[in-house]
Amino acid sequence: MTSSSALWQPFTLGRLQLAHRLALAPMTRSRANADGTPGEHAADYYGQRASLGLVITEGAQPSEDGQGYLNTPGIYTAEQIAGWKPVADAVHDNGGHLFIQLMHVGRMSHPDNTPHHRQPVAPSAISAEQDMFTATGPQKTPAPRELSTAEIHDVIGEFRHAAASAIAAGADGVEIHAANGYLLHQFLSPNANKRTDEYGGSVQNRARFVIEVAKAVAQEIGADRTGIRISPAFPLGGLDEGDTESVRAQYRYLVGELAELGFVYLHVHHLGDDELLRSLRDTWPTAVLVVRYGREREQIAADIDAGLADIAPLGRFALANPDVVERLRTGAALNEVDPATIFGGGTAGYTDYPALTEA
Repeated sequence: MTSSSALWQPFTLGRLQLAHRLALAPMTRSRANADGTPGEHAADYYGQRASLGLVITEGAQPSEDGQGYLNTPGIYTAEQIAGWKPVADAVHDNGGHLFIQLMHVGRMSHPDNTPHHRQPVAPSAISAEQDMFTATGPQKTPAPRELSTAEIHDVIGEFRHAAASAIAAGADGVEIHAANGYLLHQFLSPNANKRTDEYGGSVQNRARFVIEVAKAVAQEIGADRTGIRISPAFPLGGLDEGDTESVRAQYRYLVGELAELGFVYLHVHHLGDDELLRSLRDTWPTAVLVVRYGREREQIAADIDAGLADIAPLGRFALANPDVVERLRTGAALNEVDPATIFGGGTAGYTDYPALTEA
């Protein structure tokens, strides 16, 4: 079995009682329908993984502007709310709890991938210069349109509405995606945010949009139903947050402000600055989730054992193993991920990975 006994200790997460310290990390799978409703096999996929306890979904856009990739789900229309209900039911019926991740991609988009085919939006009119997969093949992300101050307030309203929609769909809460190169992360990054108004310039101003989104969501659905994800110094989407001290200053300020809201968890996609992670852990009053790229099986509990995290979300291990909790608990072998089926397609590489009882 996975060695750390801490991994198997129960945990209270806000309103939720978790049987252990594992969770499902959010992973884009690009299998939603054209109207942004979850695909026909989404309930099976998430229901299969409900033993992870805390199930954090793939990113769901809060608006048409929020979509970046092909076939990602939304959580802002009546049809999308109805489409998420079977997913929530499947997770609950199998003993899990569902948090829907709210993801606005900002400039990490292409007009060919969105319902309205409009220019992407961002803090500043600076292209990510990234390759984006579209129906006709890879294309460069175009220069986005800079959001006006009034439009920033509209986007905050979109997050508020999406959070309410997630609860209406039966979710237990939401995770605000302020990481991985997407819109909220773009506001934090000085090479993507060149604004001269109250949303750009200083550490405090660059954090303002994230904090205002967080306050709006907490006001709408309750802080004890809200988590937030950050990824300090992650260079995804062409972002460059500066030197180590600049990154530390930005995130110590941001997390200090967010800590006062009483969110149920902070989810850190961690690149390796353990000094920063320790200071964030010491600042944050509730649960901390930490995920790292490339962890091996025997490293899953390392951050919990070190006192840096309370919960360890799983990505590729959970993707390929619907019963990953049982496999880790018993020491059973793990299925390997098929990279060719991660994005798009049907059941292959999605709901057909065998459980131990089928192997």
